[in-house]
Amino acid sequence: MYLPTLREAPGDAELISHKLLVRAGFIRRQAAGIYNYLPLGLRVLRKIQNIVREELTRVGAQELLMPSLVPMELLEQTGRSKVDVLFPVRDRADRLFSLGFTHEEVITDIFRHTVHSYKNLPLNLYQIQTKFRDEPRPRAGLIRAREFIMKDAYSFHTTQESLDETYALMGEAYERAYTRMGLETLRCEADSGAIGGSENHEFMVVTPGGEDTVLVSDVGKFAANAERCELPDAFETPVDAGDAPAWESVATPGAHTVEQVADFLKVGPERIVKTLLYMADGKPIAAPVRGDRDLNEVKLRRYLEAVEMRMMSPEEIERVTGAPVGFAGPVGLNGVRIVADFELKALRDFVTGANKDETHNIHVCHGRDFAVEEWADLRVAVAGDPAPNGGTLSTVRGIEVGHIFQLGTKYSESMDAKVVDADGEERPVLMGCYGLGISRCMAAVAEVCADDDGLIWPVSISPYSVVIISTSPDEAVVRAAENIYEELRQRGVEVVFDDRDERAGVKFKDADLIGWPVQVVAGRGVAEGVVEVGLRREKSRQSTPIDAATSRVLALLEQG
Repeated sequence: MYLPTLREAPGDAELISHKLLVRAGFIRRQAAGIYNYLPLGLRVLRKIQNIVREELTRVGAQELLMPSLVPMELLEQTGRSKVDVLFPVRDRADRLFSLGFTHEEVITDIFRHTVHSYKNLPLNLYQIQTKFRDEPRPRAGLIRAREFIMKDAYSFHTTQESLDETYALMGEAYERAYTRMGLETLRCEADSGAIGGSENHEFMVVTPGGEDTVLVSDVGKFAANAERCELPDAFETPVDAGDAPAWESVATPGAHTVEQVADFLKVGPERIVKTLLYMADGKPIAAPVRGDRDLNEVKLRRYLEAVEMRMMSPEEIERVTGAPVGFAGPVGLNGVRIVADFELKALRDFVTGANKDETHNIHVCHGRDFAVEEWADLRVAVAGDPAPNGGTLSTVRGIEVGHIFQLGTKYSESMDAKVVDADGEERPVLMGCYGLGISRCMAAVAEVCADDDGLIWPVSISPYSVVIISTSPDEAVVRAAENIYEELRQRGVEVVFDDRDERAGVKFKDADLIGWPVQVVAGRGVAEGVVEVGLRREKSRQSTPIDAATSRVLALLEQG
């Protein structure tokens, strides 16, 4: 067996999963975000794939395989040729392609040339393929890689009811697949990102090492990614100025951050309003939020329905406000659309930038000193905020292992993928998209199924189910181990016999590190007719008669 285990983790490994998958000989780094899957890792991946295939077959999905090279003109048809994670390549005829980062355009192209009638729908097609994304900061081993293995499925429908049905079935299939892998997932509302579409959900594995922040309600089952989590408008009407003093400008030399201004003026950051400036589809936008809050750019983009949105450059800010970065404010900000966060409705007598260098305005009130025509949910939700379902939000960290989308006609309209419906009318087909990270699932299991000694694989995806360790070269010990090994093989059990010429301690450490679910140890007890049998996760083994060892192992495997 090729089993290059390591005593120490690589220096760049941060997460438990990254450290253990490398140390236990499952993966090896080739370049940043690019990994080799060694024999044990490949066996795990194939078992995950088989579970996914079985669950997708159960809901009527059919497997195909699309190319990794995607003609750039397909991405140009949907406006995604400039997505920042693309790996563009040219052939010898100077034709431009991209390594596939997802395959909505390819599957839509296949569909539009082969399916034309509602009689052939609904249709659900999927592939398991290597994907490529030029991640600016690949990290955490397989969690955020530049080359990874994913299952992506695409469904086609003539009615919303049909799309809803398949969307529900796919969500249920995902949950069954994750459970079979040994993962407990949280289904979260999410942002669609570059994929687009309306309704979508992520499947998160909750773990301290997760790269995503998830907001969870203490009532019911509401959960949402921090990028998506919507906050209710708790203020029906904005407060008026009341008896607040008239606003005035004050010099604030050297103070341009919220913290600096709060310290200089001796006010809390919650009494400061920061005005963030963006260009959205070529037009200037001001988005005021409380100083102690973070603006959620995803929410702002979604509210504006902007195709392109970015923060203004320092030169643009000075041209629009007349002041350098750090002094923008809504009072006197002419020719700029103002969209303010709901929370400011309850605020009066606050501090803003004065659109003048080294200067801020105090005693500012909306309605009196500047007009807000548009209020929206713009800030990042945090623990303690009210949940949309009436509860209170708390935060957890999670690893995303799947994402499902209702695309609607986003791709079919831009690529002219139409079918004739039952009334004889030609219309764009409705689509769904369903992604599941195969290699990410392996990392997620390694992240949550481990202890200080190593991995603890669920039987369902373990590279092998049982390890037999002989601790002595004694002929009787070796013969007992070999007999149990052969009996298990005849019963269809995937078993490894560690007969290496190594000290027993080395074998035990490797067995714990690799994480075989069941351990059988043949040693001095063989002279009394017993071996030791136990589950890796329980860290203990029981003396078992040699002739009962196989049945004992089979019983433990039944426990999972």
